[in-house]
Amino acid sequence: MAKTERKRTATSTRKSPDSARSRKLTGEIAKAVKAALDKKAIDVVVLDLRHTPAFTDFFLLCSGQNTRQVHAIADAVEDALRSAKIRPNHVEGYDRGEWVLMDFFSFIVHVFTPQTREFYSLERLWGDAERLEISDAPERG
Repeated sequence: MAKTERKRTATSTRKSPDSARSRKLTGEIAKAVKAALDKKAIDVVVLDLRHTPAFTDFFLLCSGQNTRQVHAIADAVEDALRSAKIRPNHVEGYDRGEWVLMDFFSFIVHVFTPQTREFYSLERLWGDAERLEISDAPERG
């Protein structure tokens, strides 16, 4: 890793901040998170759904400031995973650009505009899921 490149970390929390602990994301979901962050996605959160009655293992939730940025984030995620020979099974909402859903089987990427994300509030709907806050701030060592 280059000295100038910023390390990205995930902080796992349940409902209380006292239970926060550091966890590194790996594999395909980590590539998707990195691609979203590289396009300046905001409010990046990964919901770990493995201990819930969900149909997938993870949700990656993030926002772009406008529809153009939502498209750029979705394109970057798809390109990053395509280079690893991983393609989404299904994509919805790309034409409108308010909420792009990309289904990669074991995880689903949701890219929203801030208003659409607030309206649908998936974090609240999946409140039982473990929440991994993603930070692009450099780690202190």
